[in-house]
Amino acid sequence: MEGIRINKFLSEAGVCSRREGDRMLAEGRICIDGEMARPGDRVLSGQVVTVDGRAVTREEEEIFLAFYKPRGIVCTTASEENGEKIKNVVDYIGYPKRVYPVGRLDQGSEGLLLLTNQGGDMEKILRSRYDHEKEYYVRVDHKVSQEFLQGMSRGVPILDTVTKPCKVWKEDDVSFHIVITQGLNRQIRRMCEYFGYRVTFLRRDRVMNITLEGLKKGRYRHLTKEEVMELKRELSMTKE
Repeated sequence: MEGIRINKFLSEAGVCSRREGDRMLAEGRICIDGEMARPGDRVLSGQVVTVDGRAVTREEEEIFLAFYKPRGIVCTTASEENGEKIKNVVDYIGYPKRVYPVGRLDQGSEGLLLLTNQGGDMEKILRSRYDHEKEYYVRVDHKVSQEFLQGMSRGVPILDTVTKPCKVWKEDDVSFHIVITQGLNRQIRRMCEYFGYRVTFLRRDRVMNITLEGLKKGRYRHLTKEEVMELKRELSMTKE
């Protein structure tokens, strides 16, 4: 059969990653020519794909945004979560064209979040097997010990797995910086909890070559041409 798989279509149209597309399909939010789509369906030339009732069209302009997410904002496009109204990031920034967050930054955390309409690039940034770096500044509830830092850097058993080794260095008595290449659910908080520490503040400062520097909380900016070129260069080196 000709055409393109529905999750790949959504990714290439800048709607979401393929994995997120599969989740949206399971929730019944995707239709092809008015019929509810299922995982594995293909989109043929001339067919109309809708997401939550809105038609998906391919956007010619490549959009890459850096946003300083405040605490309390949820990294999703949905208006509800678990039956409750939420402040989602897309509505919060109010960008005039369709963009989607690259991964998640939990509601209680703040810092750098990338948004784009480029589904293929989103996919490569998200997958942990690609080892793309994300840097955080973290404060905890009591004194940071050398044993704690060493333990964090070696890998920590959480969520039925062991985190990958990572870079960790001390800032002061109760704060440190950490660079990870995964994006497990509440990963850093869970890693700290394993050693008896509670995170009191968490901020993401960098994703790959993009940093939070100069960006005010609650504001976004377009990536510079140079930043996009370097981002694409790093992504082009990604092994499939």
